[in-house]
Amino acid sequence: MAADRNAILSTVRTNLADILEIDAATISESQSFADDLGADSIALIELVDTLEQEFASTIPNFQFDDDDLVNLRTVADAVDYIVRAHG
Repeated sequence: MAADRNAILSTVRTNLADILEIDAATISESQSFADDLGADSIALIELVDTLEQEFASTIPNFQFDDDDLVNLRTVADAVDYIVRAHG
C-alpha cells in the first residue's frame, strides 16, 4: 500500500507540535527544525522516537537510521524519509 504523504505530514506536524508546544497549523514542510521551529537536539530525538513508535504498526521494523539523522533538517525531510520507508 502506498503511503499517503498528506497523512504522514499530518502525523509529523501533530507530533512535532506536541513536542514543541506550538500550533500544528503553523508548521509547514519547508520549515527547518532548528532554524525555523527552534527545535533542539533533544526535541528532535523525541520526535524521531515518537515517529518510530507511530509508524511501527504500518511499516515493519521502521526506524530512522542513525546515519540518516544528520540529513533530517526540515519537516519535508522527515516526511520524505517515512514515505520512502513505506515503499
